[in-house]
Amino acid sequence: MEQRENIVQVKSFALAVRIMKLHKWLIEHKVPYKVAEQLLKSGTSVGANIEEAIGGFTKKEFSMKIGIAYKEARETRYWLKLLQASDYLPEKMALSFLEDCDELVKLLSSIQKTTLENLRD
Repeated sequence: MEQRENIVQVKSFALAVRIMKLHKWLIEHKVPYKVAEQLLKSGTSVGANIEEAIGGFTKKEFSMKIGIAYKEARETRYWLKLLQASDYLPEKMALSFLEDCDELVKLLSSIQKTTLENLRD
C-alpha cells in the first residue's frame, strides 16, 4: 500500500527543484562556483534526508535523519543569505527562497522536537 506524501516531503522536494534551477542560474551569472555548489548540496540534501527518515526502521533513526535535514535546511538558509548580502542574488528572488527555506526549518524543528519528546517516553 502506497503512503501519501506529507507536507514536509512536498515542500522539501519543491525547494530542491527550485535550488537546482537556481544553481543553473547562478552558474550562468558567474557566481563563485564553490558557493553555488554548497547551496546545491545542502538544498537538495534536505529532502533526501527526509526520505531517509521516513524509510527509517526505528524512531531513533527517524530522529537522527530529521535532525540532519534540519541542519541542512539551516545551511541552505545561510548560503541564500550570503548570496543576498553579497549582491549575487536579487532581493526579491532571495526573499522568495528564504521564505520557503524558513518554512522548512520551522516544520523540521517542530518534527524534531516532537520526535525527541516521544523518544523520552
